[in-house]
Amino acid sequence: MTKKDIVKTLADKFGLSQVDAKKVVQGTFDSIIDTLLEVGRIELRNFGVFEVKTRKPRKARNPRTGEEVMVPEKKVVTFKPGRLMEERIK
Repeated sequence: MTKKDIVKTLADKFGLSQVDAKKVVQGTFDSIIDTLLEVGRIELRNFGVFEVKTRKPRKARNPRTGEEVMVPEKKVVTFKPGRLMEERIK
């Protein structure tokens, strides 16, 4: 499912125009990103937890040459589904 599909589904479900639904969806995504940048964690009850974590630097190999290279530390976003989501998916 794409963002466009989500917009269409919400527009149909709530009787909104697709332009208004797109504003709501994009606003939600922007708020999630902004909060992750500021706080580093978002907990949405019964849905899940988004969290920014730092991966440690590590050694890796270039698959073409076999040369060992250092991969620097970086920040990644993780998601852990909530209990209700896990129950519904199973």
